[in-house]
Amino acid sequence: MANGNDIEMTSYLRHGRSTATNDHSDLQVLKRIKRYLLPKGFEIDPKLLAEIVDGYDIGDPLADQLAADNIRFAKPLQQLILQASTDDAQTNYQLDDNTRSHPVFMAMTEQFSAHPDWFDPKLAQIGAVAYRRYPLMLIWLLRNVALMAGYSIPALSLPLIQTGALMHDALPRLMRTYAYILAVSEHPHLNDSAQDKAPLSQVLAIGSEGWRQSIKVRQIHTLVRQKLLTGKLTAADGVISASAQHHNPDGSWNSDYWGLPINQTDMIATHLQFSLLIMRGLRLLGARISSEEAEGILHLWNLASYWMGVDLARLPKDEAACWEWLYTYLSIQQLDFKMGRPLAKALHDLPRQLMGEDNRRGRFVEMVNASVTRTLVGDDIGDGLELPKSKIRFGVLSSVPILFALDTARQHNSTMAAKLEQFRAKRQDNMNWWLKKNDSYYKQP
Repeated sequence: MANGNDIEMTSYLRHGRSTATNDHSDLQVLKRIKRYLLPKGFEIDPKLLAEIVDGYDIGDPLADQLAADNIRFAKPLQQLILQASTDDAQTNYQLDDNTRSHPVFMAMTEQFSAHPDWFDPKLAQIGAVAYRRYPLMLIWLLRNVALMAGYSIPALSLPLIQTGALMHDALPRLMRTYAYILAVSEHPHLNDSAQDKAPLSQVLAIGSEGWRQSIKVRQIHTLVRQKLLTGKLTAADGVISASAQHHNPDGSWNSDYWGLPINQTDMIATHLQFSLLIMRGLRLLGARISSEEAEGILHLWNLASYWMGVDLARLPKDEAACWEWLYTYLSIQQLDFKMGRPLAKALHDLPRQLMGEDNRRGRFVEMVNASVTRTLVGDDIGDGLELPKSKIRFGVLSSVPILFALDTARQHNSTMAAKLEQFRAKRQDNMNWWLKKNDSYYKQP
């Protein structure tokens, strides 16, 4: 960094979770971002750095206020808004006066009743179509890049470990996360097999599954934040040492060290995991995603993140700004691979848990998954999380010419495009097997 910025650049070290900006300069993912995705001569912007650090101490002010007043907002908010949009007397929902008149509940009702002026549904649909075009690659990248990469950052891992769900119920949590990214990217032209779904008018329509899940997950995050702050979630005890958790003396969450749990900055990092990193992975695996489609994917997730409680002003404005934001964020995160290993192991072991410990196919799938992480994220993170190495790890890159050729044919041949969509729909239906058994939205009539 330039010498003139030295004083400014040290003020961000007020949380224990932060490290010097050059501590991880040899991390493979940072070297790749800087070499291939940032402008030559790039330096971290002190203003962006300060904004990222300030975000550690901000949760979701609206939802947090409702939680403080013991108001569960998800169900009444959904039903009140949907009731206002229909004349069906059967949808009549009685809401107590205290909730209805609560100024924060009224503000959230306004937020979820209509799309914001900045939202462009046509651009969002362009992004959704591209995002949903590659179902196998999508779940590959979700589990092996977006999720695995995050497990190396203890500020992201610890809240997940404290709930216990990702270690002990890895499959349901993975599939619920997968269901959410499917809901966000659902668009009117999909030809999926579930016949009982209501017709979708546009991407992230009011009342759509993506809209419903955004409200529900926002409430879950708020309740988890509240419980973590008061020390009521303790599943990490006995798994992660007390010293690594940096508890307050009474056992509650240490906000001086970590910032608030599920804070604005970490929510933006999650936003970029699901949008930017998956998009980049698709491109690396051979998908032909245009600049307009890339803009559409980010636009799609901007609305989802806004509904999830992220301050829109904090979201990076375009793809270049996203890479600058992510590089800055990753540069100052204390890494603790030991803390992330229980999550990584639970996710890695899923194939053999489903297929049997001695199943060769299960072992092969596990090696492929680990190879995706090592190839696209880096061996240093793969080693830190103790993922296995494979002699054929770069075999995952065999998909590149295949996917590139198919995408090129799709762009220039309508018959091929139709056949590929039929294949996508069938493949997607097969991959939704758990959701079809356990999620009412996907169950067959």
